[in-house]
Amino acid sequence: MTAETGRAEPVTSEADELHELVARTRYVLFDFDGPICRLFSGHPADVIARDQVNWLDVRGLGGMLTEAERWSSDPHGTLSSLHGRYPGSDVIAGLEENLTRHELRAARVAMPTAYADPLIRTWVAVGARLAVVTNNSARTVASYLTGRGLYPCFDPHIYGRTQELRLLKPHPEMLNRALRAMGAAPDASLMIGDALSDHAAARAAGVRFLGYARNPAARSRMLGDGVPAHDIMGSLEPLLSSLRRNRS
Repeated sequence: MTAETGRAEPVTSEADELHELVARTRYVLFDFDGPICRLFSGHPADVIARDQVNWLDVRGLGGMLTEAERWSSDPHGTLSSLHGRYPGSDVIAGLEENLTRHELRAARVAMPTAYADPLIRTWVAVGARLAVVTNNSARTVASYLTGRGLYPCFDPHIYGRTQELRLLKPHPEMLNRALRAMGAAPDASLMIGDALSDHAAARAAGVRFLGYARNPAARSRMLGDGVPAHDIMGSLEPLLSSLRRNRS
């Protein structure tokens, strides 16, 4: 309400803000596990983490791990931790390939995120260009997208894990590679992710971020990391509705 007139100032609803964001977005960078699918829904992450440790043990290399690393439930944890101490080594190459094999098996039974498939197809239909930027293997992403008939929506812009693990998110290099390859201006681009590393990478690349938080704990983590509440979605449905509204 203004002091001079006593009339209420115009209020832009969250739906209108989302509509405006969609209208100016020409390039969309998706994280994979979370916004597109639940990769480990049928092939539990903690089982993969245990096998990474077993891979080391059967080769007599288990002593490379600390006790905390040995019992971590993060399937990427062993690889990331050892890379910091043994970058470029054969053991890192072997662990990365072992992780990729597990991800490929998981991709065959991964659960699609609700509304992700129509959102992807609709965004392509209105002329946006899409990329995947993920700490998972690009082979895993390609396998999943092919199985869903979505690979042409992203080809060739799939940027995944390599043995240069220092360049994984939260490092912005993967996002910057995608932006350069698509000829995308950061202010016309949007990153959709579900992790704090996605938010940090987007911020470093100068790209607007929307967080996908499928449960209250994930939402709380994003809020604590400084993501505004109106930039956190519990569902992709409002984003799809805004996109369809723009088409009409």
